[in-house]
Amino acid sequence: MARYTDSVCKLCRREKQKLFLKGQKCFTEKCPIESRNYPPGQHGNSRRSKISEYGIQLREKQKIKRSYGLLETQFRNYFERANKQKGITGENLVKILECRLDNVVYRLGFASSRKQARQLIRHRHLMVNETIVDIPSFMLTAGDIVKIRDRSKKMDAIHGSLKRVKDSTYPWLQTDKASLTGTFLQVPERADVPLNANEQLVVELYSK
Repeated sequence: MARYTDSVCKLCRREKQKLFLKGQKCFTEKCPIESRNYPPGQHGNSRRSKISEYGIQLREKQKIKRSYGLLETQFRNYFERANKQKGITGENLVKILECRLDNVVYRLGFASSRKQARQLIRHRHLMVNETIVDIPSFMLTAGDIVKIRDRSKKMDAIHGSLKRVKDSTYPWLQTDKASLTGTFLQVPERADVPLNANEQLVVELYSK
């Protein structure tokens, strides 16, 4: 399966904001955004001409796609699905992405990044409603319970990640740190999702 293998910090620098792709490093002074908040490459820090309307729309699409760790085809398929649903397409898109298992594992605090969450899932450390799930794109529905398997509860990576999570950070999730379980209470509202991007520009981009 195709995957991005280059430095993820370059992706944050390209979008000129933190996408929180590197786990704990993103919360320290070692994050490249703190010292090099400009696009990577030879001409990254040079003055550039005014960006076009298409360029602005493209950057918003890339920002969302990279935040959730998706490839272009995956992202486009989610957009088509959101476009078929009732309501505002852009908001539907964000809600769908928030229902992915790898995203929920990250939001619950069991992983320090979505990339690490996908690794935990693929290595069969997670259960959903007492069933082992090893598909990062698995879609959760209201009431689903995500749980760390008993054999994996002593993993340092999981406990280290939980230290960064505050109680009741996300109103649509409930985390029990003692039992290493989390409940997906409901599909979140767009206003509650901490995503610094304009999804409406993505709709405009794909509508051309």
